Amino acid sequence: MKKLIEYMSEGKLHWDQVYRAKSPEQMSWTQAVPQTSLDLIRNLEIPKDARIVDIGGGDSKLVDFLLADGYEDITVLDISDKALNKAKKRLGSKAAKVTWITSDIIHFSPEGAYDLWHDRAVFHFLTTQEQIETYIHIAVGSIRRYLVMGTFSEQGPDKCSGLPIKKYSKDELQLTFVKDFNVTACILEDHRTPFDTLQNFVFCSFEKK
Repeated sequence: MKKLIEYMSEGKLHWDQVYRAKSPEQMSWTQAVPQTSLDLIRNLEIPKDARIVDIGGGDSKLVDFLLADGYEDITVLDISDKALNKAKKRLGSKAAKVTWITSDIIHFSPEGAYDLWHDRAVFHFLTTQEQIETYIHIAVGSIRRYLVMGTFSEQGPDKCSGLPIKKYSKDELQLTFVKDFNVTACILEDHRTPFDTLQNFVFCSFEKK
């Protein structure tokens, strides 16, 4: 437990500083349109009143598009309140329609289950077996039906924002969750950063067994 607490404290300091110092155009993960995530979510055809959580959503624009699609019960979780505050400011009055949670994912205690759990690029920052197992335990206990997961692929970078990451192949990502989920789709995506470089991601969607 001590290691997890240290990870949370150091992680929050790091990400608060990143979001304090940089604009979206200076962050490699920024997407004007999170198309792959949207496609995978829309293909699941979940009802508009489904409970959705975006893990590590920060100031991602996924929440903007989900609201525009008519989803009514959206939660955005991020370790950095600086990131969430940027998203709230961008959304203006629409921010009141969203539940905002500041938490390290490995210390997240959800109230009730989610119909859809979305994570683009948080899971690959967990590099120890203890962190990975903790995340999986929380996710499995919190997901009612669907999981959409995006991580750096084997062709992705070794670090992001100065931090080490764990890369996954399609097979490795599927095997990580195979005990509790059936895979419904798995694709590779080249994400073009604001710096006009490419980062390769693997995205999989799963349905709980």
